[in-house]
Amino acid sequence: MKKVTVALLGAGQRGEIYTDYAIGRSTEMVVVAVADPSAARRQRIADKHGIPAERQFSSWEELFSQPKLADAVFICTQDKMHYEPTMAALGAGYHVMLEKPMSPEPIECIKMGQEAKKRGLVFSICHVLRYTNFFSTLKQLLEEGRIGRLMSIQHNENVAYWHQAHSFVRGNWSNSAESSPMILQKSCHDMDILLWLAGAECTHVSSFGALSHFRSEEAPEGATKRCLDGCAVADECPYYAPKWYLTDDIGWPTSVIADDISYESRLQALKEGPYGRCVYHCNNDVVDHQVVNMEFANEVTAVFTMTAFTYDSGRTLKLMGTTGEIRAHMEKNEIEIIHFKNGFRELLSLQAPGGHVGHGGGDQGLVKDFLKLVQAGGAIQGRTSADISVQSHMMSFAAEKARLEKRTISIEEFVREQLAGEAEPAIN
Repeated sequence: MKKVTVALLGAGQRGEIYTDYAIGRSTEMVVVAVADPSAARRQRIADKHGIPAERQFSSWEELFSQPKLADAVFICTQDKMHYEPTMAALGAGYHVMLEKPMSPEPIECIKMGQEAKKRGLVFSICHVLRYTNFFSTLKQLLEEGRIGRLMSIQHNENVAYWHQAHSFVRGNWSNSAESSPMILQKSCHDMDILLWLAGAECTHVSSFGALSHFRSEEAPEGATKRCLDGCAVADECPYYAPKWYLTDDIGWPTSVIADDISYESRLQALKEGPYGRCVYHCNNDVVDHQVVNMEFANEVTAVFTMTAFTYDSGRTLKLMGTTGEIRAHMEKNEIEIIHFKNGFRELLSLQAPGGHVGHGGGDQGLVKDFLKLVQAGGAIQGRTSADISVQSHMMSFAAEKARLEKRTISIEEFVREQLAGEAEPAIN
């Protein structure tokens, strides 16, 4: 089949991971252009894929000012920078793979989905969990009726104390006004998986949660605004920045604190940049723990818990059916089926996947599926099409509204409100 040419918009960690699929697979995919405001990040991608200087751009606007350069674009910019380049890409005839979340604005998610459908283009959202062997196996077991009719789901996202501190206290996704709420940014993966496993549209949600620990009033006595400013509790603090970023391990998360990951550059980043701040003295406002209760159209109920307060990161589930239950641990790649009629237990040990930590090998599966969709010209539907992803995004938006307003939200009414608000005439 014809190889797919790809342009990358946003050459950060996620963009690099997705485009790495092309390495050693030149008959399937070739990266032919890159756009990013950072010259260092552009050059890193260009060096990996042999992209000439005339196809390296400092902005997505510059890239789209050129004649069409590729079959598709991977859009991996920050959350608030998704809508405009996506609409421009679709308007220019590009197939699009868009990093999650689609947008921090509900109406923008809806509009992007409508635009892709109108133009008949492939528009896949990076809900990578659907492409893992772990979740694919769970879905298959449910479809086979191995626990009878599914009735309830318990799903935990164990963020881990260190990951919360890195990404959601010090990092790019710490402030909802600058990025998006935690339930959208971190957990829209999980809303999407619950929608998939439940097998029906979500009808109602309620939610509770707060930012309870990573705030100034919780700071221990003697903590300074920056870790390297003579912090008196450095030895006892599990979040002391040099413990994490000034070690011999230069993989993720250390690899993202500076473009140059030499010791000197990392030290300077901790002295001046966001990752050197005390976790109790940042501008973060996203929750550090949250629960969401869900009801689906087929009477399945689900509860989702996201918490920073775990040692290990990962996802654990319990799926409860009429004839048995499934207990599953993603990071251990273990699925246990327990049958009610005789108490028999089946233990499935899945092969450990490669790929980015926490994504269970789903990154490569996502890209592979996207390439097949593009090669088919949009004639077949992928697992994470815009229609499907808009639904799970609406679940996240409605959950945040439910948390803030402390009430149950109807998804149908929520979507209707978004569309009605868009239709209202402007007031001069």
